[in-house]
Amino acid sequence: MHKLFGVTAAAIVVMAAAPAALPDNAFGFTMESIDGKPMPFAQFKGKVLLVVNTASFCGFTPQYEGLQKLYETYSAQGLVVIGIPSNDFNQESGSNAKIKEFCESKFGIRFPMTASSVVTGPKAVPFYTWAVKTMGADVEPEWNFHKFLVNRDGKLIASFNHKVEPMSPALQDAVKKALATPA
Repeated sequence: MHKLFGVTAAAIVVMAAAPAALPDNAFGFTMESIDGKPMPFAQFKGKVLLVVNTASFCGFTPQYEGLQKLYETYSAQGLVVIGIPSNDFNQESGSNAKIKEFCESKFGIRFPMTASSVVTGPKAVPFYTWAVKTMGADVEPEWNFHKFLVNRDGKLIASFNHKVEPMSPALQDAVKKALATPA
């Protein structure tokens, strides 16, 4: 093995392959919006986030209606719902433009949405990698419409699986509690 300035070539490769550190809160992430523009989560600093992986052709797709209602009900108090379309479970297809058109025309979606993204496994976008690292592997989405609740400080405070409806008492109670807590 050759040495360069006292470091072996193998060490250089390992150092180069080290992953970038993840931000310590949700407001440190930036994703691509469904329109192809940067969507820095920092723009939502001080708000409560409900981040949801979505899909257009899923038995849980009607949850879009509840997500929009939740957004309309609590946005004035500081709730931002962020939809993250994903084909991880083979139930999303088409371009971001088609996904956007479907969501707006079928469900009247007005909350922010990202470009279609990977949300599970080693290729997951950094927000999901952080969420799983923060809360544990048992919160990795097992299906579409998994929900992560982030408080006004950007800390991940709850996870709700796909079976929890957006307007359910459990989810609404968690949202209200997060909204009532100042940053």
